[in-house]
Amino acid sequence: MGATGGIADFDALRRAMAENSEEPEGPARNARAEQLLAEAEKLNIPLAVVEALGHQLKVYNYSSEKDKMFVPFARLLRLWDERPGDFDEYETHSLYWVFKWMSAGMLDQPHIPLASVEKWLGEMEHRYRLAGHSERAVRSAEFSVAAHIGDFPRAERAYAAWLAADRDRMADCHACELHGQGGWQLRNGRDAEALELWRPVLEGEYSCAHEPHTVLASSLVPLLRLGRTDEARAHHLRGFRLVRPMESMRGAYADHVEFCALTGNEARGLELLAERPAYFTDAGQPRSRMDFLAVVTLLMERLTGLGLGEQRVPGPAGRAWSAAELAGHARAEALELAARFDARNGTSYVGDRVRERMDQRPLADRLPLGVRAARTAPAGPVAPVVRAPAQEPPSLSELLAEARRLSDTLQPHALEAWAAVAEAAESTEVDAYVRAEVADHTAMGRGPEGAELFERAAELYAQAGDEGEAIAARARAAYVRALAGELDVATAAIGEPYDRILALYADEATGVRQTASVLMSRARILMRRVHERSEGAGEAEQAVRELLALVGGRGGSDVRLVSRAAEGRAMLAELAEHAGDGERAAELFRQASAQFVGAELPWFAVEYEVRVAALAHEQGDMAEAERALRAALEHGGPHVEAVGRAQLHLQLAEVLGGRGAAEEAAEHALQAAHWADEAGESSTLGAWARHQLGGLLLRQGRFAEAAEVLESALADLSAETHGDGAVVQTQWWLGDCLSELGEHHAAAERRLQAAEIARHWPEQHDHATLAHLAAESLGNAGLAAEADRAYARAGELWRAMGNVHFLVRSLRARAWLALRTEAGTAGARRLMTAAVTECETALTGLRDPAARERLTGELGHTHRQFGDLLARSVPEDAQDAAIQDAFEAALAETTAAIAVFAELGADGLHSRTGAELAAGWLEADLSRPADAAARARAVLDAYRDADPEDDTVRARRAEARQLLEPAES
Repeated sequence: MGATGGIADFDALRRAMAENSEEPEGPARNARAEQLLAEAEKLNIPLAVVEALGHQLKVYNYSSEKDKMFVPFARLLRLWDERPGDFDEYETHSLYWVFKWMSAGMLDQPHIPLASVEKWLGEMEHRYRLAGHSERAVRSAEFSVAAHIGDFPRAERAYAAWLAADRDRMADCHACELHGQGGWQLRNGRDAEALELWRPVLEGEYSCAHEPHTVLASSLVPLLRLGRTDEARAHHLRGFRLVRPMESMRGAYADHVEFCALTGNEARGLELLAERPAYFTDAGQPRSRMDFLAVVTLLMERLTGLGLGEQRVPGPAGRAWSAAELAGHARAEALELAARFDARNGTSYVGDRVRERMDQRPLADRLPLGVRAARTAPAGPVAPVVRAPAQEPPSLSELLAEARRLSDTLQPHALEAWAAVAEAAESTEVDAYVRAEVADHTAMGRGPEGAELFERAAELYAQAGDEGEAIAARARAAYVRALAGELDVATAAIGEPYDRILALYADEATGVRQTASVLMSRARILMRRVHERSEGAGEAEQAVRELLALVGGRGGSDVRLVSRAAEGRAMLAELAEHAGDGERAAELFRQASAQFVGAELPWFAVEYEVRVAALAHEQGDMAEAERALRAALEHGGPHVEAVGRAQLHLQLAEVLGGRGAAEEAAEHALQAAHWADEAGESSTLGAWARHQLGGLLLRQGRFAEAAEVLESALADLSAETHGDGAVVQTQWWLGDCLSELGEHHAAAERRLQAAEIARHWPEQHDHATLAHLAAESLGNAGLAAEADRAYARAGELWRAMGNVHFLVRSLRARAWLALRTEAGTAGARRLMTAAVTECETALTGLRDPAARERLTGELGHTHRQFGDLLARSVPEDAQDAAIQDAFEAALAETTAAIAVFAELGADGLHSRTGAELAAGWLEADLSRPADAAARARAVLDAYRDADPEDDTVRARRAEARQLLEPAES
């Protein structure tokens, strides 16, 4: 911001106020407005004081110090009553306009009596009537008063009168009016009607300085209540981005915190609170502070209810806060403010609404947002075991029966059930067989470290007289040794159990189950040799086929035997894949999956469908890859661990994105990010999922949402973990989003950061493109000198790569920039001449017809832009001779463009006629109506047989007729 000195005249004051208006909302901008008022008073110009007071009033209104508005307005009103002639038309309009701000501002201040508010409303009505303004703004203000105090009959009358009154210059903009009207529907429990009223604002038909910011925030809870969670998520990401930099929007900010508290996104809610510490204490607008403290209470009590009351949280400065402490503090403060409003209003309406808001229950356990957020609520098991409430804990026999049922039918969580048996058995004498079962299943949960416990189980089975199960347990011990890397030990160890089980089975001294278990352990050990050492494939296949011969056709209702058969078939698939027969492998994996699904054990099929998807991907069969991944997600249901679910969703997102289904792909990328966060993989798999999600949202034109997600991804993406290509692509996409959102300076920063990484790559095309895009953003941000340097760097890279098209475009862009820098018109001409020369030189000797046609078009556009540049480069105070010379030069370049486009025939038709019309207008400006008419007729002749429905044809014909009018009149 400028210094207080140097305000020597009215123009300097106006420039200073305009500069201050562009500064961020807040106390610093307000202080500067106060300084500028003091400077205005020194100028001894009444209108200067009026404008400075108006500026001060505006910055107060758009800040946390809204309570300061009343003093400058009172002074403005006094000046108007005493000397209305000191106000010009604009300041007169502004004075009446801010009457509405005073009405709302008084309602926001509980120390202002309701009688004073009503008196002011009458004053506003009187003055509007004398000035000839419609009642619309007055009735809107009356509605606000009645709605605030809970006088519903009066509010309904005022609402109807508001809508019935004529719209005039004093009425709020359409966007603000629709926000207020939708808010009334909301208060009456009509969520769908509110959202329908807000639709034109949400869709961008109407907007203003604070819309769609507030409508997006207000829509969050009704959307959740209606179950429209996808829209609610989008509105949060899009809306919070708009609200974040605006200090005056504490109420809308509170709506976003509330959304987080109601959707299981408590951690994000805490992040939002941490961004705005002053919101806890800023006292300039008590009503928005009350609203903010109400949702702080909601969030903190939610955390406390989740058992996180002792967690450190952001709060008012000066001390550390736990969630429980802040919950109590915020509730007391919010209710104290509500009580002051209710005392002023003579009703309990404000307090009732605040209590209702603080006591809301969550509307979603967890709504994934796509942005990174830690899980505050403890995550339960993926598929919890649900038991009916019992009067007393189950007995050991009941626990044992349940554990056996789950393991016999291969159900998930069987090992947890056996753990419960083990705990209950510690205080009870149990027989050897039960102890064997407990040891056996405990070993299964230990993976490679379970060998010794399996051996112990074998001893206990033997003591209990079950020799077959003892042998099977020893076979399992051998297999887990293979898992631990002891392949030779495992291979040797499986020999004796294998021989013994076959002998017992031949003597009918053991059953198919135990025999199949040993054969499976042996096959698994031999398969590991194949995978780890690439040896013994024939022996492994023989072992698998021996297993299949035993269990084939014997399964029936015995899911254990069906499972053995399915796994054996999958082993054959692995051997086929090892041998390079991907097609055979995929078919066998599909058969294994189908067997598990047929046995109602779909969760075992997930692994095999994933393998099918990988094989299909290798073979370029994306349709089969998509089918298999969908099947894996369906079969796994709630039984797949969080990290596995994240991987499946991410793979499916990539396949869908590859075939152009960006919307569905984004849904899966969103789920991938969510499950990665649940799995504690936010910075690895989660970052990659957010990277993909951001790109998919960008492809759909959802720029604000994409920007939020991509910024979140960049917090975790690293070249070491994800590759520098992912970092560059994310920065690139984010730059594109920011550019579309009009945040050009930020877009330039992202593009320059990406370009710096790409600068070190062997292939320089991305580096050049990013430098070019960064230059474009710098230019759009008004940084002409910086943009010129970036374009110059890009041009050097394009030249080194031999890319004439983009070299020429960088020169043209620099030429336009030169008009805004010290280089001026002379520099612009030099650069545009260089662009023409580059095209003409490259065309010399170029033989490829297609390349020649493209470059000829580039030359035509360069001449055309040269002409436009020359015509626009004439200073406003230029002499007639200088204008004549500039227009003649512009006409020469435009005529050259026409000739070049003519070489392209039908492909250059629209470009040629556009240049012909531009030349015609130049002829007219040079007072040559006949020549202008001739060019217009040439355009009409060119389109004599053209399609009349073509938009370009219609526009060109209309413009040509307009150019002809002076000649024909």
